[in-house]
Amino acid sequence: MTTFLILFQGGLGGLAQLAPVLLIIGVFYILLIRPQQKRQRELQEIISQLKAGDRVVTTGGIIGTITTVRDTSFFIRSADKSILEIARSAVAGIEGEEKK
Repeated sequence: MTTFLILFQGGLGGLAQLAPVLLIIGVFYILLIRPQQKRQRELQEIISQLKAGDRVVTTGGIIGTITTVRDTSFFIRSADKSILEIARSAVAGIEGEEKK
């Protein structure tokens, strides 16, 4: 109750001081958080649709072709004789999409 009275002690002074903070939070949400959430949803959709033969880029920068798909990982061939097992979360995108 005391906090409520302190906010309204100077009229709208307490709320007027709070308005810029709320405005900054709103701008950050619209400009930074929403677009990042949209990109993350699109990436998750792309990862769920990957199949053997797709060329992917990992978060570590490794480019390879998927040879085997598992529930939580992929086997990718990055060179003639090297086959790596990577987690689904390590996929940054499809190689063809990176060039666009």
